[in-house]
Amino acid sequence: MYNIIIYVYLLGVAIYSLFNEKVKKMWRGERDAFRVLREKVEPGAHYVWFHAASLGEFEQGRPLMEEIRRTHPELKILLTFFSPSGYEVRKDYKGADIICYLPLDTIRNARRFLRLIRPEMAFFIKYEFWYNYLHILKHRGVPLYSVSSIFREGQIFFRWYGRQYGRVLKCFTHFYVQNEKSRELLHSRGIDNVTVVGDTRFDRVLQIKSLASTPSPKEKGVASFVGDSPKVFVAGSSWPPDEEIFIRYFREHPDWKLIIAPHVIGEDHLQQIEKLLEGRSVVRLSRLKSGGSSGTTGTAETTEITETTETTENSALIIDCFGLLSSIYRYATVTYVGGGFGVSIHNTLEAAVWDKPVIFGPENQKFQEAQGLKASGGGFEIKGYDDFAQLMTRFSNDLAFLDDASRKAGQYVESLAGATHKILTDVKLL
Repeated sequence: MYNIIIYVYLLGVAIYSLFNEKVKKMWRGERDAFRVLREKVEPGAHYVWFHAASLGEFEQGRPLMEEIRRTHPELKILLTFFSPSGYEVRKDYKGADIICYLPLDTIRNARRFLRLIRPEMAFFIKYEFWYNYLHILKHRGVPLYSVSSIFREGQIFFRWYGRQYGRVLKCFTHFYVQNEKSRELLHSRGIDNVTVVGDTRFDRVLQIKSLASTPSPKEKGVASFVGDSPKVFVAGSSWPPDEEIFIRYFREHPDWKLIIAPHVIGEDHLQQIEKLLEGRSVVRLSRLKSGGSSGTTGTAETTEITETTETTENSALIIDCFGLLSSIYRYATVTYVGGGFGVSIHNTLEAAVWDKPVIFGPENQKFQEAQGLKASGGGFEIKGYDDFAQLMTRFSNDLAFLDDASRKAGQYVESLAGATHKILTDVKLL
């Protein structure tokens, strides 16, 4: 049944790729993967394979890849993605020797792929459970690890109709899970090769913080915009429902500087944000020139950002490029992470690691780190504008509350670091 579903899915992707650019990239990338492997695989080399669905999972695997490269430079690293949102952003990542899409999980594809790579071991990150790849890896005796994985009762493995597919869990050499509940669920299916180590994302955000001592030229533009303002609000990965809430508040509170890094950087969305900001002086980062004036339309990828002494004239800054968010949270007084009024929130740890209180919407129940931040006193859930306005007013008027929330956010991240070391101490590298 699984393989029938895969072939139906394959047909659907082929058809949909005619109408959707993102799907087209994935379709082309998967078909091109075998050419990439034939050209780049070094005969006789020892490959460690990491597979990440998308960008978030890549960030969880990154500390492991970089530590392996540091301690075992003789090993080659293959990194595969399923989603274009991961591959397109990290296709030039220097921490892997080969980067490509993972061909869809048919028996033929899995056999071809593994014959070309012949990995010494494989790490599948968080939610990745490809039935054919995993069974063939097990059949070949390749050590296979699930890292930063997390399990919930509603997943197919723990439903009566998912027992057949659940056999895929038996393929893993070991599970390194985020919490005790995941260990208990796996135990209920007779799987005890499990260790609770936490989430490698805590290690990753601490790594980002430690490496961010020297601001990039683009980030210097952000720093100049902030100046010595004591009230700076940074909203990261925001969507329209988020923006309608916090922008409404800051239209009435001009004493706060506002930095918005939207999740979708498209001209229509940027113009929508600018329209919401009517009445405030706003500039895009790509147009931030010496002197603080707005230049012609451009992108921050091609526009040189220079330091300026006059950006204080602008009270709102839109980050219209990728790659800066994790480091610009440092300039915030209060942070906001978007997505909580849609499918789910984005990465709250990137903000909390800088000792900043984090605000987010109600769709956060599936995210252990958001629940942990709330419990620690460093994270705050809002359900609408009134909650947001009340919370921001308290942050503005009660500095002791603000300082306490900031400290607790940072302490929460520090307290849960170390998963990378635990995993690689346990895994037997060649």
